[in-house]
Amino acid sequence: MQIKEMNIEELQNLQTELHNQYEDYKKLGLNLNMSRGKPSKAQLDLSLDMLDIKELTAADGTDARNYGVLDGLPEAKAFMADFMSVPVDNIIVFGNSSLNIMYDTVMRAYVFGVLPGATPWKDQGKIKFLCPVPGYDRHFGVTEAFGFELISVPMTENGPDMDIVEKLVAEDAQIKGIWCVPKYSNPEGHTYSDETVRRMAAMPTAAADFRVFWDNAYCEHHLDMDDKAEILDFLAECAAAGNPERPYIFGSTSKITFPGAGLAAFAAGPESVKYTRKLMGVQTIGYDKLNQLRHVKFFGDKAGLQAHMAKHAAILKPKFDIVTETLARELGDTGCADWTNPKGGYFISFNTMPGLAKKVVGMCKEAGVELTGAGATYPYGIDPEDKNIRLAPSMPPVADLKVAAELFCLCVKLASVEKLLAEKQA
Repeated sequence: MQIKEMNIEELQNLQTELHNQYEDYKKLGLNLNMSRGKPSKAQLDLSLDMLDIKELTAADGTDARNYGVLDGLPEAKAFMADFMSVPVDNIIVFGNSSLNIMYDTVMRAYVFGVLPGATPWKDQGKIKFLCPVPGYDRHFGVTEAFGFELISVPMTENGPDMDIVEKLVAEDAQIKGIWCVPKYSNPEGHTYSDETVRRMAAMPTAAADFRVFWDNAYCEHHLDMDDKAEILDFLAECAAAGNPERPYIFGSTSKITFPGAGLAAFAAGPESVKYTRKLMGVQTIGYDKLNQLRHVKFFGDKAGLQAHMAKHAAILKPKFDIVTETLARELGDTGCADWTNPKGGYFISFNTMPGLAKKVVGMCKEAGVELTGAGATYPYGIDPEDKNIRLAPSMPPVADLKVAAELFCLCVKLASVEKLLAEKQA
């Protein structure tokens, strides 16, 4: 029976039952963490053999221990280009963090402009940035740190609402970019449709220096290797639409090998790559080439990487299944919540009734389960409806995850009952 259809007496009885269950959970002394999408120990162990690789010399004879090779060893560039599905001439291999590349890319545009001769963003007044919501808090944090005005755009199952995006960028030259996680989006797990990709590539913009920050963080992070989401080549679509310099594409192996010691790369149009290479030449002499060789030797090629990702999927899918099955069993017929069932990525996006996300997160924390803070999936940490919660099933062991998922559902039901009671008794 849907909770919303219950009368006051039924709600009061259910409240008492749920409250008693909640108090029992609090007595267990739980200390579980589902707050961020970290790989589990079992996932990290998959790449341990990489640490035994002592490769010192690149295919062209370069001594990887020494200075030089600014934009990545040729074999590392070829590997990351294949991984990110972009031409090798359009890629630069950096260090271990794609978030670091994103920050530096914003910084370069802010200080120097997007291309030679372009006016730096810092000299153009109040800069604005589009943020599909719910979205990735660290993206929003980067542009917030520069003082940009962040404008929320609603997400759909096919990507950002392109009617809104197109209207905004066509009318306002102060809008300089948009954050995108095009495949298995954070946190909803949606993949951009072909129409969305083409419209994003071709849309007229008032700002000549508008850029799409295309964080393809989960391009190989499938939960079912027999049911993979596919997406168009954004770099090629932009070039075909006459906007070859529009995309800034980012990718890394952070959740494939080691988050603190992966490989991260940047891809863009030919002039953007040339300009970035020039600017970074003052910043560094080169990144960790030993790590580049380790990754290339460990995987061999994209097929080797995909075989490795199948091992990740075998660990992750049962965890996602536990959470989605628990949500369906405990909340499916209550009418008080909805959630996504992603095919890949690291998160499940969950919506409570409006006004309850902070309360649910607080109740879970009081009972010993740490979740991502309510509001984190919106710019400035403010969810206007206070309803979205990002669930991250990857880190906890299976036994702990079952308990955490059941407690979470209990908190959602109790908070919903209390809200409905207050409304009916008002």
